[in-house]
Amino acid sequence: MKLGVIGKSRRTAQDGAQKGFTLLELIFVVMIGVVITAMAIPLVNNVMGLYRLRSAVASVTGAIQTTRYQAISNGIPYQVVFSTNTGTYQIQNDPTFSGNYVNVGGAIPLASSSLPVVLGTSTTLRFRPSGIVTASVGSQVLTLTYGGKTETITVSSYGNVKVTP
Repeated sequence: MKLGVIGKSRRTAQDGAQKGFTLLELIFVVMIGVVITAMAIPLVNNVMGLYRLRSAVASVTGAIQTTRYQAISNGIPYQVVFSTNTGTYQIQNDPTFSGNYVNVGGAIPLASSSLPVVLGTSTTLRFRPSGIVTASVGSQVLTLTYGGKTETITVSSYGNVKVTP
């Protein structure tokens, strides 16, 4: 009897055949991965759509609040023109108080994606140096829609902005 062999197992041809996975097991694992991925894709698309809509809402409310602040701070009339045709907004001011507004910078898209966020109606909000807000075109209620979801932005005559889903 050899002492070094006790407690050690010898490899047989049968042990070597049991290593690894069968093709059937690998197919099942791949199918489970495909099913989980297929279930996750709609959820990811839904979350991305909601993110794009909320991003556009944040951009619009920020533009409204910033423009009102600029009108008060600079003591001249400002306006924000929201266009449904181009899906953009343009900030303008009237430094001569003549009623002729000039562009401040370039037009800004409502959302930076290939699928646009849709604005309900073209709207122009005017801001007086006193802080009062009026709608010279459209109304003081804007609606933004993306992927079947709609959010409404309401601007009071004193510049308070309220967003409702």
